[in-house]
Amino acid sequence: MKIKILLALSLLFALGLVRAAEHTVEMKNMGADGPMVFEPAVIKVAVGDTVKFVLVDQLHNSESVEGLTPEGSVTWQGEMNQDISVTLDKEGVYVYQCTPHVMLGMVGVIVAGAPVNLEAIKNDSKTLSEMFVMNKDRLDKYLAQIE
Repeated sequence: MKIKILLALSLLFALGLVRAAEHTVEMKNMGADGPMVFEPAVIKVAVGDTVKFVLVDQLHNSESVEGLTPEGSVTWQGEMNQDISVTLDKEGVYVYQCTPHVMLGMVGVIVAGAPVNLEAIKNDSKTLSEMFVMNKDRLDKYLAQIE
């Protein structure tokens, strides 16, 4: 009996030590995918994890794209030239943008848990991609990386 109690207490203690992770995404003028990028552009996290958007170059922000996040999930609108942290509260795909550079295709994708809304995001993202004057296929390429 004492062993069971000790085992149960150990398990509860271990569960208390498990913490959500923090991931960093940089907002940059130039990166591996060319000009005006978030790096990494596609990131996989667990539900409950936090993504911190860090300003590397001036004149950027991070903002979730309306209609391109899981239904009922957290949304965000970062201030220009400011870091912002977002804790993902629902499973699925989140698309975000740099507001002043969205026409240049400055977008990124977060997958929290399983990509349960991926097909809807692919269908609904076409309107956003049509706004791009350069990097027109960037979002499609990012979404194609998700399994």
